[in-house]
Amino acid sequence: MNQTSSDPILQVEGLDIFYGAFQAVKKVSFQVKGGEIFGLLGPNGAGKTSTLSAVEGLLPPNAGSITVAGYSITENPLYARANLGVQLQSTSFQPELSVAEIVRLFAGIHAVTMRKDELSAFLANIKLEDAAGKRFNQLSGGQQQRVSLAIALLHDPPLVLLDEPTTGLDPQSRRQLWERMEEMREKGHGILLTTHSMEEAEAVCDRIAIIDHGKVIAVDTPQSLVEKHRNDPEVVSASRKGKITLEDVFIGLTGKTVRS
Repeated sequence: MNQTSSDPILQVEGLDIFYGAFQAVKKVSFQVKGGEIFGLLGPNGAGKTSTLSAVEGLLPPNAGSITVAGYSITENPLYARANLGVQLQSTSFQPELSVAEIVRLFAGIHAVTMRKDELSAFLANIKLEDAAGKRFNQLSGGQQQRVSLAIALLHDPPLVLLDEPTTGLDPQSRRQLWERMEEMREKGHGILLTTHSMEEAEAVCDRIAIIDHGKVIAVDTPQSLVEKHRNDPEVVSASRKGKITLEDVFIGLTGKTVRS
């Protein structure tokens, strides 16, 4: 990495993305630091997926810049992606391969050594040592998410993108994934998390950005956003429990209308 410890792991600056005449992302700027879980929240169609796709290098922006570990995603895409790990909401691996074969395959892709004893330790670390011979589609949803997150971290990237990783998981699997995220943070990884769960964002995120209609409308810690907006009429109107929550603030800022 060509960065100092004070530099952000991810820097997004003035990002614009168009689909024809429609502007999906409008001058979006934020940064993610090492040792930080940063949540990107927004209603459906707010611009989250487009922003995430640009950070991954899958969607070229019309304007603005994105740097990962100091490398431009457009000027030095190979170096930027080498410093990036991605876990999607739904990940599909080769159905005919076992868990052990999938791990070995991706270790080879990332030029990571994976001897037999290292593979055993790797699977034990994600509590899947007894599932080494199972095919991916034979695993439970929580086990599949553990595998896909472990694959994203195989090459020890400084930045990890987690796109709604706990969707559909039971409470135990979700808590286990939260603990894994917190372990990654303690090791200095920067984590960019997208989620529709305000409970999740409040529980694990150090800071969040709320994006709506393509624009970032708020950036702060979850607690600070609640304190800052707890007396807003729209937020008070959104509250259903008397105690103002991050979900109340989110609805107060983005509106009650259901997005398609």
